[in-house]
Amino acid sequence: MLLCDPRHRHTRAVILREAARGLNFAVGALSLVLGLTWILLNLHSASYRLDLLIGAVLAAGGLVLLMPHRVRLPGRVTAIVMGVCALAGTAAGLAASKSQLCCDVAFIVDRGWPFTWASRGAVADDSETAVRLAAGADWTVNFLSLFADLLLFSYAGLLLLVVVLLFRRTKSGYRA
Repeated sequence: MLLCDPRHRHTRAVILREAARGLNFAVGALSLVLGLTWILLNLHSASYRLDLLIGAVLAAGGLVLLMPHRVRLPGRVTAIVMGVCALAGTAAGLAASKSQLCCDVAFIVDRGWPFTWASRGAVADDSETAVRLAAGADWTVNFLSLFADLLLFSYAGLLLLVVVLLFRRTKSGYRA
């Protein structure tokens, strides 16, 4: 029960801390399994290097979340770093653009990296008209791919923070 009697305020903090710890464990385990599964399923794809990187980031992020006793992360700093990296990485991924002309009647532009999450396009009787109509079309957003980009770049920020903290720990001579 998450709501406690006001006389026992200390138990509310303990219960919330335990719930957060359980959520951390569940998200970490799910990330580890998804990362390893991603690697196994995409080893023979055309973009296996990128897929290996995506799976490794998810798996390593899951391991960090599963082992808070090995790497102590400051809560606010971790949230800020993960949020900034998620937004900055996803925004920078918009620079990657791919356009396709199909059958001389359809023109589609996709943006986003590693997952394309913004696209626009048009269909017309000829390719020049399709390109012109696509340039004026509204962008559509694939929210699942956008979420995957945000998650991937936030985990990259988490791993970057872990590397910085471990470097500072070894530089100061601290041993766990």
